[in-house]
Amino acid sequence: MKKWLLALVAVPALLVGCGDKKESADLKEPEIPQIPEVEILTPKEVAINETIDLAARVEQGGKKVDDASVQFEVWESGKRDESKMMDGKLEKDGVYKATTTFDHDGVYYMFAHTTSANGIHNMPKQQITAGKPDMTKVLPEDEKASNSMDDNMMNHGNDTSDDAEHGEHEKNEENHH
Repeated sequence: MKKWLLALVAVPALLVGCGDKKESADLKEPEIPQIPEVEILTPKEVAINETIDLAARVEQGGKKVDDASVQFEVWESGKRDESKMMDGKLEKDGVYKATTTFDHDGVYYMFAHTTSANGIHNMPKQQITAGKPDMTKVLPEDEKASNSMDDNMMNHGNDTSDDAEHGEHEKNEENHH
């Protein structure tokens, strides 16, 4: 009777053990999506009152990407809150374009917001000089403001709680002296 009981317990245990090994052998490592590589093709210096192409070539894993979403965001230096978004249209071979015109001398910035089919986002930035701006009148670009979303995500809630804890710690040390 003990042999049967042992057999009833041992056989399923062995089968479960074998089953786990087979399943884990069949599982593949999850693929880590690659960030799309975005090469901005727009010239860094352009003439005023001429139509120019905002252009970017998108590749991922060494292959041209024809199913990405590309939006060009353009603003004049110091006027980030007045930016304009333009949808990039696929021309061919992973090259997306939109057209614009700069109507006065100035320094402009452009983000090529690019999202691949698997949802990975990349947004390279380029400075564009239109005409011959008086560089002494150009407002400096506020890098912190243009990256404020990244800063907020990285520091969300950390600054105030660390300061509060640090202040409490100092108060406790003073009370002990």
